[in-house]
This record gives sequence, C-alpha cells and structure tokens, in this order.
Amino acid sequence: FFLYSYHPPISHSFIVDCTILPLLRSRLITMKIAIIGQSAFGVDVYKGLRKEGHEIVVVFTIPDKNGREDLLALEASKDGVPVEKPSRWRKKDTDGKLKIIPELLEKYLSYGAELNVLPFCTQFIPLEVTEAPKNKSIIYHPSILPKHRGASAINWTIIGGDEEGGFSIFWADDGLDTGPILLQRKCKVEENDTLNSLYKRFLYPEGVTGMVEAVRLIAEGKAPVIVQPEGGTYDAHITAKPELAEIDWKKNQKELHNWIRGNDKVPGAWSLMNGEKISFFGSTLWKEAKIPSDAREIQVAEVPGGKVFAHDGGLLLAAADGKYVNVDTVKVGTKTIAASKFGLVEEKGETLVLNEEEKKVVEKLKTIWEGILKLSVSDSTDFFENGASSADVARLVEEISFHTTAELENTDIYSGPTFAENADAVVLKLRGGSGITVTYDAIEVEANNMHLKFPHDLFINGKFQPSASGRYYDTINPANEQVICKVAKGDKEDCDKAVAAAKKAFDQGDWSKISARDRGKLMYKLADLMEQHKAELATLESLDSGAVYTLALKTHVGMSIDVWRYFAGWADKIQGATIPISDARPNKNLCITKKEPLGVVALITPWNYPLMMLSWKMAACLAAGNTVVHKPAQVTPLTALKFAELAVLAGIPAGVINIVTGSGGEIGEALTAHPDVRKIGFTGSTEIGAHVMGSCAKSNIKKVSLELGGKSPLIIFPDADMDKAVRQTCTAVFFNKGENCIAAGRIFVAKSIHDDFIKKLVEETKKIVIGDPLDRATGHGPQNHKAHLDKLIDYVKQGVAGGAKLEVGGARLDRAGLFFKPTILSNVKDDNYVAIEESFGPVMVVSEFDDNDIDGVIRRANGTEFGLAAGVFSKDVSKVLKVAEKIQAGTVFVNTYQKTDVAAPFGGFKQSGFGKDLGQEALNEYLQTKTITFEY
Repeated sequence: FFLYSYHPPISHSFIVDCTILPLLRSRLITMKIAIIGQSAFGVDVYKGLRKEGHEIVVVFTIPDKNGREDLLALEASKDGVPVEKPSRWRKKDTDGKLKIIPELLEKYLSYGAELNVLPFCTQFIPLEVTEAPKNKSIIYHPSILPKHRGASAINWTIIGGDEEGGFSIFWADDGLDTGPILLQRKCKVEENDTLNSLYKRFLYPEGVTGMVEAVRLIAEGKAPVIVQPEGGTYDAHITAKPELAEIDWKKNQKELHNWIRGNDKVPGAWSLMNGEKISFFGSTLWKEAKIPSDAREIQVAEVPGGKVFAHDGGLLLAAADGKYVNVDTVKVGTKTIAASKFGLVEEKGETLVLNEEEKKVVEKLKTIWEGILKLSVSDSTDFFENGASSADVARLVEEISFHTTAELENTDIYSGPTFAENADAVVLKLRGGSGITVTYDAIEVEANNMHLKFPHDLFINGKFQPSASGRYYDTINPANEQVICKVAKGDKEDCDKAVAAAKKAFDQGDWSKISARDRGKLMYKLADLMEQHKAELATLESLDSGAVYTLALKTHVGMSIDVWRYFAGWADKIQGATIPISDARPNKNLCITKKEPLGVVALITPWNYPLMMLSWKMAACLAAGNTVVHKPAQVTPLTALKFAELAVLAGIPAGVINIVTGSGGEIGEALTAHPDVRKIGFTGSTEIGAHVMGSCAKSNIKKVSLELGGKSPLIIFPDADMDKAVRQTCTAVFFNKGENCIAAGRIFVAKSIHDDFIKKLVEETKKIVIGDPLDRATGHGPQNHKAHLDKLIDYVKQGVAGGAKLEVGGARLDRAGLFFKPTILSNVKDDNYVAIEESFGPVMVVSEFDDNDIDGVIRRANGTEFGLAAGVFSKDVSKVLKVAEKIQAGTVFVNTYQKTDVAAPFGGFKQSGFGKDLGQEALNEYLQTKTITFEY
C-alpha cells in the first residue's frame, strides 16, 4: 500500500538539524502553478503559495454569479494574474460522449503550468488537464480518505459519529477521490461540532497550511505517493439533495444528534411535523433527568411519543430510545425562529403608517428585491421561496445599506423573509435605529395637550403581560382623585417568573456576552429615548404622583436622563487592581482583583420621585452588569412601565429589566426572600427598611443597601444672608410638595433673628401657587395619595397639641384633589412629636437656639436616629466647617440646600440607612471583588 516516487518516506524528511532549516527554505524550488478552484479557502491557498515564491500563472474558477466575481477571481485580478471562468470543461460530441472542450484545453496548456493545485473545486476537471503538468495535480479533500469520499464529506464525518476528522491532500487520478495520498492531518471531532465549527476550527486553517506544505514537499522532491487502502466509502451528496436530510425517527439519541448537527447549517435536517416541513439546528444531547417544569408540550403526530417540548433553552425532540436532543433553532418554511418559540401563535405588530419619504424608501427597496429575484415583487413575496441564496442575503443587506442607509444584519432577512417584513424592518431601523417594535395592551389618555399611550401590565422577560392571577388595581390622579387606569397587580408567582427571566439573562443571555462598552452604548441609547419622550414621561409623572409638571420635566425626568448618561460612561471603566504581595520563594506571585456583577438585583422604590428613584438605582446596577427586577411604588407605577417600553426600543435584551407592579407586602416580601436575588436596593421608611434587612438576612444573606427616613436639620446662624436663607429654607421644606427624603425636617433659627425670619418665611410661603400640577404657573401640587394627606393633617394637629404655634397652612384645601396647604409650625420644643418624627410633606418645623451656642445646636440637630442630610447658613467659614464636621449626616449643604448631582454620592447615616446612590461609589453597591493569585 505504500509506494513512493523518487524520494524517501515523508517522515524521514523531518529528521534534520534545525539550524539548517533557514538554508533549506532559501533554496526552495519554485514552480509555475495553476490554481483551479474558488472561495475564500482558494484565496488563502493562493496567497500562501505566492508568499512561498511560487508563480501563479493562471486561476481557473467558476463564472460570475448574479454579476459578482468569485473571491478567488477578485484576488487574482488584483495581482494581474490571468483568470479564466469556464462554465464547464466538457461537452458532448457527435457520438453523445462527454469530451474535454478542445479550445479550453488549448487555453489551459498555453499557460505552461508545472503543477495544478485544486484547493476547493466544485467542477469536474478532465484527466487531460490533471495529468498535463509535469508535477501532475493535487486536490484538497475534507476527510481522512478513503473514508467519506464525495462532496459531502464533512457532513458524513459528523453524521457517522466519527471521533476523528481531518483532511487529505491527494494526487488526482481518474477516480472519485481515489488518488494516492500526499498528506493527511487529523483532529478530534467534538460532541457538538457542526460542519461550520469543524471547518472553521481545523479544516479551513490547517487545510490552507497543509496545501502550502504539500506544494513545498513537491518542490523539494519529497512528496509521498501513498496508495489509498481498500474499503473506502462513497457518501451521497446530501447538500445537493436536501430530501436526503429527512430525519429517520428510528434513530437513538446519539444518532439523532449526529444527524441534526451533521446537516447543520446545510442542508438542514428536517421532518414533517403535523404536516409542515420543519428544519432543525443547534443540536445538543439533553443530559438532564427531567423535562423542564415550565416546558410547553406540543402534540406532533410524526415523532416518537407523539409530542415535543418547547422551553426557554430550545425544543426537545425524543429519540427512539426515549432520550432527548435539544435544538436551539428551527426553520418553519423559509422563516428561521428560536426553537423555544415553536408552536406559538406569531404576535402581529401594528401596521406601520408611512410618511412620503418612507414610501419612497419602500419603492427603492422593491427595486432592490426585483433586481435580485428577477421577478415582480408584492408584500407576500418570500425571498427564499423565490430562489434567493445566502450570497443574495449578503447582497440584499449591502444594497439596502447603500440605497437607504438602513443597517440590517443577515439575521434580519432570515427572521423576516417576506417583502412586507423586510420593508417594516427597514422603516423601523430608519425611524429609531433599532428596528424594534413593542406590543402591549395600551392605555391612551389625552392630557397636557398631548396624546399619551402607555402600558399597564407587568413587564417580564421583554414582554408586557397580565399578572398570573389576572388581578388589577386602580391608580389615582391625586389632582382630581379620579382613576387614571387599571394596573396589573402582581404576586409571588409573577416575582418568580421575573427573577427567573433576570437570572437567565444574567447567566446565559446576550447581556452576559456583550462588552462593557456595548452595555454603555445601550444605556446611552436609552437615555436618548428618555429625552425624546421627556414631555410624555413628565406628564405621566405629574398625573400619577401629583408632581408639578415643570419640576417633573427638570428634576424627575431631567435628572433621570442625566444619571443614565453618567453611569453609561462608567460601564467600561469598572476595573480591578494589581496587588503587591509577598512571593512564595523561590517562586513569584501575581495578585489581581476583578470587579464582578452580583447577578439578579431587586430594586424597591418609593412614590415621591418614581422615575428618578428607579434611575438612581437601576443605572448603576446595569452599568455594573447586573440584571434587575424592579417593584415601583403601588401608587405610582406608570412611568416605570413607560420606561420599560423605552428600554425595549433601546435594545436592552429581554430579561435584563423586569417590572412587577402591585403591593409592597406581596411583591416586596417575595423579592427580599427569593433565593436567586443577590441584592436588594430599597428606598422607603425606616420601619420597612428594617424588615427588608431582616428578610435579606434570613433568606440567603443577600447584599442590601437602604435609603430610609430622614429628619434633616437646617441651622440658620444670625450672620446668614437673610433673604437667601429664607428662600432656601422654603425650598428645603416645600420642594416637591415636601415629599422629599432630604427635606429639612427641623429648622433651627438663631434667637436674635428668629421673629423676623418667621415673618419672612410666612410671607414667602403665601406666595406659593397651589393648583393643577399641569399648569405652568403652579408651584405646589397635590399630595401623592389620600392616606398620606390624612397623616399630614394629623401630624399638624399633634404638633399644635404639643405646644407648637401654627403660623400658616395646616389644612386641606377646599377643592377637588389631595391638596394640602404649605404649613409652618414655630415654637417647637425638642420633645414635641413633630420635632422627632418625619412628616414627609410640606410642614416646616421651626425651633430657636441661642446665637452663640454652636455646640448646643449641633447636639440638638444630632439628637435623632436619622442622618440623611443637613444644612447650615452662615458667612463664618470656621462656623460652617465645624457644623459640617460634627453633624451626623450623609450629605451636608452649606449656604445652599437641595443641591444634589448625579456625580455626588448620596446616602444616609444611622437609621437613615447605608450604601450610596449616585457617583462612582454607587457602583460598589452592585459589584463584588474577586481576588486571583498566580504563582509562577
């Protein structure tokens, strides 16, 4: 079986002194070579041979297809190498026998090739050509010959369950892949290899190297001629006859797996399922003991057991031995979809209404389609049913980009193969950049001279959906106490679904695969969409929470946008450190740290700044790479749901953001106790915060950050700028209707200016315009909800009963809506109820102190378990620095108040909580540090 021509065996040629290899290379004999082949593989072999110094005298390749040259032809033409493109090498003579075309043979011989190299050739090359050069012809074949002769060798290597694959380079003869072997290389076939993976990993790169090496051996006179052993196999050309790829359901699990992956992606293993042709891709062996509990059972008559199971990870197909294979993608007709969606009724989006420019774009698109398909196109025309190939897909994507500027991916064509679907994809891409639509049961409202449209269902795994229980509750407009709409009321089952979606997105989804920089880009895009919709968001915030529209526009929404942009910038700047440690002599050590996301984070936010509190926490959380389940306050859910819609449009992957609306008791408890939640971010009362912390400890000791109640002191010294201090004090208390976590809960005024200060405060307070929050002249809107309003009325009564003087306000307005007059209580002693407890409303609590008793007023200011914020007004730098140092609060304002910024960390001391929102420090709340130590 081993015949060699004029040389020793190939193995002997490698027994040389390595020091003379450069000398041998420099003496390499070069040849005149004809390359007969095509494709990128042919290009790389062509380049490799030229690099070795060989002269490529001609390239014979396939004719142009759809007006495009083959890649090998393009490359050769660039170098001035002659290119011939015969459609065939033989034709029938007068006797009906196939013979070489004389003119073509003459043309070939005129180039004087000394060797033919066939790297990848789909044409039949006559013996007259392969035998013509003095060094004959060599051919690349992607199998270990004599196994798997024929054009579908890679497919059959995998279908046959071969543990080894590889390629052969053989001398051409008059048989089908039967010529003597020159060179072979082998590799392991992995369990889930497909044609593409095996080709890209080994057969392509090593094949190029092997072809160049084979030519080198020929040039050096060392090329073996090894007769192929007997017992070779000839396998059917399955890629040319897709009907051969039909699944035989008598196969066992491994055989079924091999059949599907062996036909992946071409031609695609297929079967009839309930009478419809379905092709399967992305097969893996199902090694779990059970079917997933949430899998959908689909009745299919043609398969073993009469059913298949769709689940989040794909579609389970039963083999004859009762075991399963899992496929991740299926093709139904010409449309490729995720296998997990098999059997679902396709959701129909809204029909797009096109403007005149968009209509012109669609006409351009129709011209492109007709140019490729060579037929008249209608909305129902299917790209693939009319003969389009993968090359046509690439052409379509390129032409769409050139003629319309819309940047589509090849997958966009496969997932929407009809002209109507493609037109919608192009228009949507041009409109919003993402080409994404969001469908939901919409609430539509006319308000603030605009038409509002927003969702009212839960948002889980990228879709709006009713609660599992089907329950709804009313959300109320506090300005008129009327129902805005009904909102889905979630429960533990919904929380479990949301957490599962978030966990999958973190562990397996696109969010876990994209780079930090791309994560930041998505966040920037979300911020841009929020800015585009800021008037709509501010109007919803005003309707749902009672916020004055102008304030909602600037602060509730404006700061939300700023915080998303701020943390988007941080996404790719989160990094660890290199730590110098003692070496384990005589070896050395390297110690590094990595900052890693936590996983699933649950965020529970209050009703005073619905969108802003969501953004403060979620932006940092996502920048760090986590996924989120968010529970907005029960009474203010609408901007969170509208935000979820914008997140989809921004391209945030499904499962990354989930919104579950409903009561804090049900949802909050389910999230804090959930074993798959790794962090709770909570803003709310100290009482509830303590419960949250306890539940986090009992469940799985999850990380927690708390921003809780406050009783923030504001100290006015006698040397303060009186007018500025008065204005700032009113802002400190009445900003956002007093529904403000850092509102100044106690005002300490120096005795010498106390009376004048009170007088000016009353005058300033009476200027405040109370009314419709959507009216641009309004400065003070309604309280958030009825229970809160009732507490404020009782709060003032208790303060007056404790000896405080009611200077102004203190009662509900006699009008529709939950309006409460801005209130000032003076002469408040330290033991008064209002001096101790937080009002969380527009109630100013004023006490006096001796002008020079700095230590005393600091002691009184610190005489609370709260420590969220504080303020001081004075022109004496020493005085304000002393107060700022001694006061026990997370934020201290000096000669200002309420001045927060997205870059400045925000959080409390003592029972006002721990952990920070905003600024770089906020990222630490959503990260964990891993230490890695190397020894070398």
